[in-house]
Amino acid sequence: QVHLVESGGGLVQAGGSLRLSCAASGRTFSSYAMGWFRQAPEKEREFVAAIARGGITNYADSVKGRFTISRDNAKNTVYLQMNSLKPEDTAVYYCAADVTFDIWATPAAGSLYAYWGQGTQVTVSS
Repeated sequence: QVHLVESGGGLVQAGGSLRLSCAASGRTFSSYAMGWFRQAPEKEREFVAAIARGGITNYADSVKGRFTISRDNAKNTVYLQMNSLKPEDTAVYYCAADVTFDIWATPAAGSLYAYWGQGTQVTVSS
């Protein structure tokens, strides 16, 4: 089993920044590929970013150049640095993990991830 706990959400004005964290436990963190997803009210969950076990990254077009995903294997934590936030970034943000992916894989499909956190709310005011 893998247990994920997100933190760092909150209320921020448009143009501001937040850093989300996701702490993982249960297995060797370096064996996980990690992803961030979000779900806004009345919308489907969507991919935000992913980082492979090997460290390469993948981003949704809507966040490229504004968000950065990173991982600290020593702290068993993945981060999502969010800059230049927009009201349309408002959503519940979830981290996800899987241990079965290829070392360089960064899947954007949520259905491929086996483990999920409880989510953290991000609200961007205009």
